[in-house]
Amino acid sequence: MTKAISAFLILAMLIQIIKPLGLPGLKRRSDFWKLAVVAFAIWSVTLLIRP
Repeated sequence: MTKAISAFLILAMLIQIIKPLGLPGLKRRSDFWKLAVVAFAIWSVTLLIRP
């Protein structure tokens, strides 16, 4: 599951750099770092929940 989440978020970051997603807070190409912060938070929570 962790690999699927990371693959999805890396793909979203690449798409954001190529063509902005247009979601609130993600209007510019330089906003891809916000996706990286979300990815790190999800990854951290997943590692904490996993036994």
